Amino acid sequence: MFVQHKDTILEDLGSGVSRRILAHGGKMMAVEVHFDTGAVGPMHNHPHEQLTTVLSGEFEFTIGDETQIVRAGDTLYKQPHIMHGCVCLKAGVLLDTFTPIREDFLS
Repeated sequence: MFVQHKDTILEDLGSGVSRRILAHGGKMMAVEVHFDTGAVGPMHNHPHEQLTTVLSGEFEFTIGDETQIVRAGDTLYKQPHIMHGCVCLKAGVLLDTFTPIREDFLS
């Protein structure tokens, strides 16, 4: 599957967060998430494994009991069902990879 960035839609989720669904199929999915400064990714959990790569900006991320500041080039792993969330300190973009795919994002 080829996904041209120009052919994808940046969906406004409100409160300074937007999401772009990228390639997905089988058991994997890539999603680009844009945050304005001060936007919050509320604490939540899900049954998917998730890798997050910081493409730009600066974020305060909490995974389980640990909180760290992350920047461009940093990568985070979230095991299934672990509580996690973030606050955007400097506007930026995250690249999330999920397995299995987030069916809830496609509906």
